Amino acid sequence: MSRRYTEITVVGDDKTGIIAKVTTLLFEREINIEDVDQAVRDGLFRMTLHVDTAEMTCSQSELRAALADLGEEIGQDVRVRFPADRETQSIAVLATKESHCLEALFAAWANGDFDAEISVIIANHEDLRPLAEQYDVPFHHIGDERGTPDETALLDLLDEYAVDLVVLARYMRILSPEVVFRYEDRIINVHPSLLPSFPGAAAYRQAREEGVRIAGVTAHYVTTDLDQGPIITQRAFNVPSDADVEEIQRRGQPLEAEALLEAVRLHLDDAVYVHRGRVELREAVDRERYQLGLPSELEELRADRPVDGLAAALGEE
Repeated sequence: MSRRYTEITVVGDDKTGIIAKVTTLLFEREINIEDVDQAVRDGLFRMTLHVDTAEMTCSQSELRAALADLGEEIGQDVRVRFPADRETQSIAVLATKESHCLEALFAAWANGDFDAEISVIIANHEDLRPLAEQYDVPFHHIGDERGTPDETALLDLLDEYAVDLVVLARYMRILSPEVVFRYEDRIINVHPSLLPSFPGAAAYRQAREEGVRIAGVTAHYVTTDLDQGPIITQRAFNVPSDADVEEIQRRGQPLEAEALLEAVRLHLDDAVYVHRGRVELREAVDRERYQLGLPSELEELRADRPVDGLAAALGEE
């Protein structure tokens, strides 16, 4: 599907007639619907439409206003995202207090390691404002005194900056379905464990308490199921027997940044896609260019014997 299509998202309480009213409004303005995806989960309705507005009989501002009025009438939050007249994709980074992933993203961006613009930093605490200012990137604080984010403000900022990709750089908050539904397969998070092991909070502590010998980190697409989205990249490291939680975290943090950066690069290069809940590499991709898991040189150290059936096969020779 072309990325030049206008995207319309509709989210709200499930009720009859929503699809009919939205599509009728578009038909009346000669807007062609190319793709519709809709679902209901726990009483919440979500619909995403990709439409061709090239021949529409109204202006962009008129369409935005008409959809906003319709949304108010039917009790839905309706948002429009027109294709931006730019070649470079826009990234919004969501952060809390930990700086290591944001530092890595900024460094890669400054070095030209990916073809995208870090357009805005959105955080639920003020701690990382100086880092954003160092790179002259707008910083918006949307958290209250307890760090609870204002998600209406978040959505407004994502609209304002016409964001193509949302990157969670150790953003220590769970995004609501209202946000996730609008940016499906366009939100990347890094989690400090080898998912699906140790989801949720305090993953390094969970690893320590379970006595694992190998721990790791995972970059994945975000879904409404906590830490269960499609896995993009993973990194692993040894856990010494005497390592405490702080030591495990010290070993893991650089790999968090590395896995997140690689996942962002894979997404921006359009090298991966999600199929049936699994991230797949596209056929034409140069697989030597990316590292999804362990370094390739470790393959030489992998045991290759014994294998079931090998003895029988050798006996037949």
